[in-house]
Amino acid sequence: MGTDRKALDEGASTITGNRLEFITHSPEETIELGARLARELPHPSLVVLEGDLGSGKTTLVKGIVSGMGVARQEEVTSPSFTLVHEYGTDRKVYHADLYRIEGAREVATLGLEDLLEQEATVIVEWGEKLIDLDFAVQVRIRMELLEGENRRVTIEGLGA
Repeated sequence: MGTDRKALDEGASTITGNRLEFITHSPEETIELGARLARELPHPSLVVLEGDLGSGKTTLVKGIVSGMGVARQEEVTSPSFTLVHEYGTDRKVYHADLYRIEGAREVATLGLEDLLEQEATVIVEWGEKLIDLDFAVQVRIRMELLEGENRRVTIEGLGA
């Protein structure tokens, strides 16, 4: 286990097999968790984020993308209307948002298959909409609203 992975694990409130669980208490902590996570994500990979509206998915992505060094966190925004944002030149990161997508036919129009054929990290918000489709998800992240600014972040598949 690498030093970065050990640091990521040490911040976890629960570690079970290949599942890590964290509680963050502010958007800044969620961004910091994303930055730590970025150092451990496989590249290329498909990272799926699930959770209710307002659970902090885009906030976590800000940390992941900035932690990979492909964009500053203030440059990372929700692609709800554009559907896919692209970051980086040497190391590509695609950030997709399926919130407004209904059904497999609409998902197919995004060209996720084409993005996954590249040497890129593809991060998909509202990834639960991919459940019935044939995508090889490497990392699954579940975001949950708790009280106030608190969020539960459950990560599965890291280091699989």
